[in-house]
Amino acid sequence: MTKVPTTVFKSTTTDIPGLLVFEIDYPKDERGYYQENYHREKLTQQGLPKDFKVVQTNVSYNKKPGVTRGFHAEPWNKYLSIVTGKVFVAYVDLRDGPSFGRTFSMELDKNKSVFLPEGVANGFQTLQDDTYYIYSVDEHWSADAYDKYCFVNLADPEIDIKWPIALDDAVLSDRDKTHPMLEDAKKFRGRY
Repeated sequence: MTKVPTTVFKSTTTDIPGLLVFEIDYPKDERGYYQENYHREKLTQQGLPKDFKVVQTNVSYNKKPGVTRGFHAEPWNKYLSIVTGKVFVAYVDLRDGPSFGRTFSMELDKNKSVFLPEGVANGFQTLQDDTYYIYSVDEHWSADAYDKYCFVNLADPEIDIKWPIALDDAVLSDRDKTHPMLEDAKKFRGRY
């Protein structure tokens, strides 16, 4: 039987309960590479919850370094990955409970992916041109439910995220600039 190289996932846990980081090792040669970006069986063997069922996949295209988005916490789980480029990601636990306000940050590129549990806010800042940020979710996004989502301000000094590109020099939406500080943020109390 011929041995064919394949993608291998290796998970690590974080200080935010349920947030997992997956290292991705995949076959590469002179042609380029082939990566299994999401492989349910391999990922569940590494800790991805077995009840995570993807219903929607979204692409965020970002033209320039410094595009910054977040912090948004929705009532669904996410599997996050990068196709091209590199981002600095930061997460804030907005779930009502003992880990509320806890943060985790890292650089993310095509060699890593993240499982983000519902109620943990996602923020990111692009570090390279033409960055494609992909996230698969287990509930459909709804404009009608937007006001029920939880948010926190990217610049909150209590959270104290060290953004690689200063937020004054970054590209942010007006909406993201006006999210509440952690002390005023709505706490996530489960799916509606």
